[in-house]
Amino acid sequence: MAQSNTLERKSGEQGPPQIFGNLPGGGGGPAQRFTQEKKRAKDTRGTILRIWRYLRKQRFALIVTGLSVVVTTGLTLLGTYLLGRAIDGYILPGDLSGLFGLCLVMLGMYALNSALTWLQSFLMAGAAQRTVRDLRNDLFGRLQVLPLRTFDTRAHGDLMSRLTNDVENINLVLSDVVTQLVSALLTSVGVIIAMLAINPALTVICLALITSMTLLVNRVIAPRTRTGFRQQQAALGTLNSLIEETISGQRVVKAYHREEVIGEQFDEANRKLRQVATRAQIFAGFIGPTMNLVNNLGLAIVAGIGGWFALQGMASVGTIAVFINYTRQFGRPLNDIANLYNTIQAAIAGAERVFEIIDEPAEPDALDAPPLERIKGDVVFEDVSFGYEPGVPVLKHISLHARPGQTVALVGPTGAGKTTIVNLLTRFYELAGGRVTIDGQDLHDIRKEDLRRQLGIVLQDTYLFSGSVMDNIRYGRLDTTEEEARAAARLANADQFIHRLPQGYNTPLSERGSNLSQGQRQLLAIARAILADPGILILDEATSSVDTRTEQHIQEAMLRLMKGRTSFVIAHRLSTIRSADQILVINGGEIVERGTHEELLAKQGFYAGLHASQF
Repeated sequence: MAQSNTLERKSGEQGPPQIFGNLPGGGGGPAQRFTQEKKRAKDTRGTILRIWRYLRKQRFALIVTGLSVVVTTGLTLLGTYLLGRAIDGYILPGDLSGLFGLCLVMLGMYALNSALTWLQSFLMAGAAQRTVRDLRNDLFGRLQVLPLRTFDTRAHGDLMSRLTNDVENINLVLSDVVTQLVSALLTSVGVIIAMLAINPALTVICLALITSMTLLVNRVIAPRTRTGFRQQQAALGTLNSLIEETISGQRVVKAYHREEVIGEQFDEANRKLRQVATRAQIFAGFIGPTMNLVNNLGLAIVAGIGGWFALQGMASVGTIAVFINYTRQFGRPLNDIANLYNTIQAAIAGAERVFEIIDEPAEPDALDAPPLERIKGDVVFEDVSFGYEPGVPVLKHISLHARPGQTVALVGPTGAGKTTIVNLLTRFYELAGGRVTIDGQDLHDIRKEDLRRQLGIVLQDTYLFSGSVMDNIRYGRLDTTEEEARAAARLANADQFIHRLPQGYNTPLSERGSNLSQGQRQLLAIARAILADPGILILDEATSSVDTRTEQHIQEAMLRLMKGRTSFVIAHRLSTIRSADQILVINGGEIVERGTHEELLAKQGFYAGLHASQF
């Protein structure tokens, strides 16, 4: 396509409800969206399984990491057991040579343990990055195929937050927590087996008390923490949306002196984030100290009961020392996981938000349709009706026929439905009723990629991307040469001003091309459309925001572009469409008049009234 995939509706046309008002500071969107996020049902188990489906692709890293975790866990348990042997077998009998040899063995074991622990971190860091790369690619790819209704009803800042903050939260958990979870599980199982082998009675008493206290803590605190972090992620997305909208609309904010109102809205969104984040952190903060308390109680219980067993001759001093260390090892993984619980919950909440977008249905498309040949440009609308919201029609029974090479002008008051007509021609939105054909072929039987490749669009608000002037001209056809792009710029009357830029065609453009004038941006958009060589051309108020002299240059470029192509021209300046083959007068979503400029003036109807008001 020669232009951005978004045709903006005029402000008066009815469309989907916006999260924020059109002007920064308008509407009470943040609070409303925050409430909706709180009420949405969640599936934690399903989310974890979906993350695992991404992670399991890293089989080699997972297998090697798993094996190293098994070895490190075994070395840790063996080291504790050897400590008891050192006490009973060498320290108490006073065998220093035997103790020295055993210490060397333990030193080697701990060195190997450290090396394998580093290997685990190295492998899981790479596996986590590759996993979130795949997840991020899937999310961004899904955004490219979602219908425009999705972007109409969701704040752009919130979508950006899902692509950045939420995915990064997943990365933190995968790189740091997965190995700790596996290690904790293996350590706990190994500790239980070792303790049962050494002294079953003491094991049952100690673990029963510690496990019951741990389960009680998780049952009371964990659900509240999970809910708190879901709310925190939703509030963060709301705040990001407000920031993105305010930065993008700074000119409007300053022009209408809305700085104070924007500040109040930001303070309100920031306050909501602070409240839910504080609540989530408070509940998460309970877990670590509580688990420490449980562990310390466990140690006290083991020391007390173990001391009594030793006095009764039922256990040796070395056995009690081993039990104390095993009890600490049993509690340490649980304590570590408790301290990371907020990170885990934030990641799960973020993953839910990511998968929510990935699960959005893509644009309907005729994927099995044959490739579309070069179109002639015969466009027919047959009794077309449409509304952005159910029950609120924007177009009512529209019928028109544009023959190949004709110029069709759409005129009428703001909000009449002019832009909606071309929205349907480009299939940015799906019909509610009726039929649209190109060269006799129903739009629904044409792949959107093939259709849009043969459409050239020049909007009133030209969108330029970061990159050079040359990059933006070639945006619709990256396979063209620089000389072809320069030729298109000359046809668009853009070559002259481009040569005056500091680096000519290699001049980098700032965001949205703000370092160029409105007229210069329009000329680049026309050059982009010329280079794309479309079969059907759409010009949406392409000259409404420029001065008369610049308009003349743009008009000359557009006439070159329109030559031999079916063109739809939306215009408020009626002087620009005098030579149109047919003019359709739209009012209230209906075609109220049609004909040439002279025919419509002769009717002395709606068009004549519009013409008289301008001249």
